[in-house]
Amino acid sequence: MSTYRLAAKTRVLKGRKNWSLRLDDQVPAVIYGPALKEPKNIAVDRQAFTRLFREAGESSLVELEVEGSDPLHVLIQDIQLDPMRDEVIHADFRAVDMNKPVEAEVKLHFVGEAPAVKSMGGTLVRPMETVRVRALPKDLPHFIEVGMTGLTSFEQVVQLKDLVAAPGVEILGEANQTIAFVTPPRSEEEMAELDKAVDIDVTKVEVAGKKEEPEEGEEGAEGKPEAAGAKKEKEPAAKKEAKK
Repeated sequence: MSTYRLAAKTRVLKGRKNWSLRLDDQVPAVIYGPALKEPKNIAVDRQAFTRLFREAGESSLVELEVEGSDPLHVLIQDIQLDPMRDEVIHADFRAVDMNKPVEAEVKLHFVGEAPAVKSMGGTLVRPMETVRVRALPKDLPHFIEVGMTGLTSFEQVVQLKDLVAAPGVEILGEANQTIAFVTPPRSEEEMAELDKAVDIDVTKVEVAGKKEEPEEGEEGAEGKPEAAGAKKEKEPAAKKEAKK
């Protein structure tokens, strides 16, 4: 069992006030779980946490050393990212009981090359990138390998039931769920259809919301009443000039 370690500090600030922590390159976080009486607010170093999450993922045990408290065994349950900067802005840790099984998402590592890709020109399709497992915290795998060498034809598939997990690890889900398969290359006819250019006469494309312009020397239907009305308004003014 490989255990990762991360230092943390108790957090007093909450809600919108957390922005000051982020400015100080800290990530506000929460620890919760049956091992705690109530959720605990903490803060962790952003760079240290980002590096840890990249290596540990959501299925590796982390020893969280909270300042002034005994270390806790936790899993990274969830993270929130800034959509603009792609930086972690919040994290959830789940404290676990080392003697009770837990469920976690585990990454799939696809190894080897499928003969149907290498020799037959097919395309590998991987509908699943993770699987859910149940195990004691100490037995949680960092990843599960998926062999590709058995995909020797376009009819073959790798299913959930084909995965091999370490002792003490139960893979959850439907046994016939598809993990990977290879699609055949496109035929010449299909490629020709894709390469066909679509002829569009741009002069006939009507711009939405744009009214048709009148031809030269021709007034629009709305232009005539406006011109007549303008002339009637000017006539009284002309008569006043004559009286002077």
